Amino acid sequence: MDFERLVTEMRRLAVQAGETIMRVYASPDFVVKTKSDASPVTEADEAADALISAGLRAAFPGVTLITEEQADSHALMAQTFLIVDPLDGTKEFVNRRGDFTVNIAYVEDGVPLRGVVYAPAKGRMFYTLADGRAVEEQAVGGSFDTEMRGPLIPIHVATPDNAALMVVASKSHRDQATDDYIARYAVKDSRSAGSSLKFCLVATGEADLYPRIGRTMEWDTAAGDAVLRGAGGHVVRLDDHQPLAYGKPGWDNPFFIALAAGVELKK
Repeated sequence: MDFERLVTEMRRLAVQAGETIMRVYASPDFVVKTKSDASPVTEADEAADALISAGLRAAFPGVTLITEEQADSHALMAQTFLIVDPLDGTKEFVNRRGDFTVNIAYVEDGVPLRGVVYAPAKGRMFYTLADGRAVEEQAVGGSFDTEMRGPLIPIHVATPDNAALMVVASKSHRDQATDDYIARYAVKDSRSAGSSLKFCLVATGEADLYPRIGRTMEWDTAAGDAVLRGAGGHVVRLDDHQPLAYGKPGWDNPFFIALAAGVELKK
């Protein structure tokens, strides 16, 4: 894989998808439908998915593409693949809370090697460079150009203080099991965030720990996982603390923990 080209294309498509999503977001009303799993989907999800899928298939025709909004792709299996959630955090989008992202990632042999997470309503974009390092791109004039990158800020996880951890948890899916797990740690402060932004908050050092005790799919996590890995962090299974792997049958994830290096995990 030509990683320079890959990152350029993923970033460009994420920005274009973000523009499409924000046009729908700005409309006074938009249609919200319900999928077979009872989750919501909007015209923004579908339009962003069509844009990203067409772009990736044109640029990388030999690479398997898995995307949340195309059920036929969920039956595919591959060791090397691109995986997309065109609008992660649809509930945040529908409720106009801003914590939604465009997620695009590239996986080889179970490992998300490169990824981009773009939060268009927040004006924040995180991705891995060709060499795997993670950066946050700064918007120029309040926006991101599809072709020209803005200033890049290298990001890295914080050095955690295990006596005073910063924790981030899901905004829409936080429950008692999550609170019980967090209570095992000495927590200085906690915050809620939606979508894959939680991985990026750990990657930038704004949080040390993100536990997810609830259902997620690989397209929800791969891009944020790639960014966090590129920033020196880890994503591990809750049960055995082994690295979270990708390319699993059904694309379901087990419960997991995203963390900065140096966090002392609790059983």
